[in-house]
Amino acid sequence: MVADENAAEITDGTAPEEEVSPPPVLLRTPRDGTPTPLTRPEELAEAARGLAAGTGPVAVDAERASGYRYSQRAYLVQLRRLGYRTVLIDPIALPDLSAIDDALADAEWILHAANQDLPCLADLGMRPRALFDSELAGRLLGSDRVALGTMVEQYLGVRLEKGHSAADWSTRPLPSDWLDYAALDVELLIELREVLVEELRRAGKLEWAAQEFLAVMNAPPAPPRVDPWRRTSGIHGIRNRRTLAMIRGLWQARDRLASERDVAPGRILPDSAIMSAVKAGPSSPAELSALPVFNGPRQRRQADYWFRALETARQLEDPELPLVSPPTFDPDSMPAPSRWRERDPQAAVRLAAIKQVVAEAAPRLAVVSQNLLAGDVIRRLAWRATSVLDEAQVRTELAKLGARAWQVDTLAADLTAALEQAAATSAAALAEAESVDGAETTGPSVSAASSAAGVDASDEPRS
Repeated sequence: MVADENAAEITDGTAPEEEVSPPPVLLRTPRDGTPTPLTRPEELAEAARGLAAGTGPVAVDAERASGYRYSQRAYLVQLRRLGYRTVLIDPIALPDLSAIDDALADAEWILHAANQDLPCLADLGMRPRALFDSELAGRLLGSDRVALGTMVEQYLGVRLEKGHSAADWSTRPLPSDWLDYAALDVELLIELREVLVEELRRAGKLEWAAQEFLAVMNAPPAPPRVDPWRRTSGIHGIRNRRTLAMIRGLWQARDRLASERDVAPGRILPDSAIMSAVKAGPSSPAELSALPVFNGPRQRRQADYWFRALETARQLEDPELPLVSPPTFDPDSMPAPSRWRERDPQAAVRLAAIKQVVAEAAPRLAVVSQNLLAGDVIRRLAWRATSVLDEAQVRTELAKLGARAWQVDTLAADLTAALEQAAATSAAALAEAESVDGAETTGPSVSAASSAAGVDASDEPRS
């Protein structure tokens, strides 16, 4: 019998040694200590001079009070630059930070999920001239776990003491452990950027990242939502227009009150209370006050206000009632993808084909799919491509829709082929349906073309 040369390793009771990564270092507080937030103009001027004298990029973060306040203003701003130190600024006491903006005019700003913080920073007079987004860099490197703590641990081997991301940052004074948390958010951003730059360079994605960062930095403000009241929890499936008007009336009454008080709408009145009031149909403020939530002392004081909103909706004329579905949700009169099979089955086929291209390319390129091509670009391209496009036309259309040059270069050829195949599939399905003896042309053609899509068009990609 020939002995197995590996038998000793298997039978001697010892396992081969495995390389074990050292446990991450836990960082509970900033290495240089946590500074006190600046509240006086002279402190701000000194910080501006110090940051201007610093070197290299600057780490920037802001804390809002989402879920507590109606506004999305910043309640704390954090900065860190080599050659100076970490700075915490109270923007309630110091609402004009243009001096800090001037001091950082030549610096690249490092933010994590920049699109969340740039609007509230702009309200304070702070706008970057160059940007590095560490969260977006992680997505371009193929990771869908891009929380700051996760990335710092993955790339730097340091675990940050976290836990106050959902805090009410409008609280004054801010607790010391909250300030530790806030300072840690910028403590390692500069080091993280250096590692991510090298990873992007190694992956050949540094130019991709530069284009993405520029797009985020120059993005216009988001347009207001069309009919935001339609996002009320529990509204799905309601088809009665009068009922929808009552939901709208209570939602708008709540929104006015929340705006006046600068309190998050859900803390004024939860969606569940709006839905229960509409379903109960109270005939008086007293009946409304008997319902759960409305029977609390705070809501009883507002009973007349809430009942008036319901009663106004009940008395609307039919033309004033909202439609069951909004006629459009974008300037191109493009219906919701859930209706594509019914409205334009060929568009549903195109949508499925484009989504398949993106889904197959994302793992191959190691990019999170929604960052490979935005869902809105996917839908608009599918809806607009009513005739067969050559590659040059697809490239032009993608650019018009806001795709970056690297996305166009990477996907245009495959998207062109997919759209050509989708057109052929739709034509074949239509011809087959029309050949059925005695069949109605509309019904079968819709069914056949929709089936050719292979997936439900209502399954919208994340954007």
